[in-house]
Amino acid sequence: MNERPYDTVVVGGGQAGLAAAYHLRRAGLDFVVLDAQERPGGAWRRMWDSLHLFSPAAYSSLPGRPMPVQSGEPYPQAAHAVRYLAAYEERYDLPVVRPVRVWGVHRDGELLRVEGDAGSWWARTVISATGTWWRPFWPSVPGQRAFTGRHVHAADYRNPKDFAGQRVVVVGGGNSGAQIAADLATFDSGEEISLTWVTRRPPRWLPDDIDGRALFDAATARRRALEAGRADTGGVAALGDIVAVPPVREARDHGLLAARPMFTRLEVSGPVWADGSRQEADAVIWATGFRPALAHLAPLGLRSGAGRSRIPVESTRARDEPRLHLLGYGDWTGPASATLIGVGRPAREAVRQIAALLG
Repeated sequence: MNERPYDTVVVGGGQAGLAAAYHLRRAGLDFVVLDAQERPGGAWRRMWDSLHLFSPAAYSSLPGRPMPVQSGEPYPQAAHAVRYLAAYEERYDLPVVRPVRVWGVHRDGELLRVEGDAGSWWARTVISATGTWWRPFWPSVPGQRAFTGRHVHAADYRNPKDFAGQRVVVVGGGNSGAQIAADLATFDSGEEISLTWVTRRPPRWLPDDIDGRALFDAATARRRALEAGRADTGGVAALGDIVAVPPVREARDHGLLAARPMFTRLEVSGPVWADGSRQEADAVIWATGFRPALAHLAPLGLRSGAGRSRIPVESTRARDEPRLHLLGYGDWTGPASATLIGVGRPAREAVRQIAALLG
C-alpha cells in the first residue's frame, strides 16, 4: 500500500504523462507516474516497424529537451521516438512506477484514491494521460462475423512479412490507413501481396510541402482564435487528412495507392460492394482509429454526451471534478495535445491549475 498522499498522481507514462511530469517537477509538486507498460516509450513501442513521424525531430519534442535528429531520416521512425522518451524520462529522473495497471480512480473524502494491480495511491489531484492506443475502434459492418479470413486492427499491425503472398484489404482513409497500405504495396519479396485499399471517401492528401510543422502551427492558430472568441476555421487540416511522408508519397506517385470506396458488407470470402462486385481476401486490416481509454475513470461517473465516450472538460480540467485533469486525448483536451510537440502547452496549463488549486 502507498499510504502517503501525493499532490498529483499521473496515470499513464507515455508522451502526455511525461510532459505533465516535467511541469510537475518544475512546479515543485510531489507526484508519481503510474505506467501500465513494462518499459518506457508509451504507445510508440507498439507501432508498426516502418512508421514515420509526421514531423522532423525539431517539431517532435517534449518540453525542455529537443528530440535529436535521426541519422538519414528526415522524419524519425517510431523506434527513435521510443529511445527519445526513455532518455527524457531518465534525464529528468521522473518518478515512474511500472508496470502498474490502474483499475479505477475513486473519490475518498478530500482525496482521490487510485486503485491498481500493485496497490492503492492517494492524491490531492490526478492527471489522466492514458491516451487512445489501448482502445482501438472496430466499426460494425454487415457480415463481419461471416468472413473467415483474419481481422487485424492497425494497433496490432507490425510489418508486411506477416501478409506475404496474401490478399489484403486495408480499411481507412487517414494517415494510418495510408501508411499501412503503402507498407504493404511496396513490400519486396518473392511472395507478392495483393492490396485493396478501401476508404469511405476519396483520399484527401495534404500538399506535399505540408507536414506536422504546419499542422502544429495551424493548431496553435486555432487555439488562439478560440481563446479570442473568433470562429474556428479548421486551419491547414481542412485541406486534407493524409500527410504525404516519403514512403507514402513514393507509393502514391507510383500509382500503388488507388483507393476503392467502402464495401457494403463482408461475406465468407471477402468484401462485397454496392454494385455487386466482390474481392476475395485473406485478411482485413482495420485502420479505423481509436477511442479515449477512460475505463479507469468510470467510478467518478463523469462521462456524458453521445455514447458517453467523453468527459466534459474546461481546458484540461474535468468540469464536474476539479481535482481531475485529462491530457493527450485529442483536441478536446487541448489543441494538438495528442502530439509530441503539442502536448507541452496543455500539460503546463494543467499543472498551473493544479498548483493554484493546491495553493
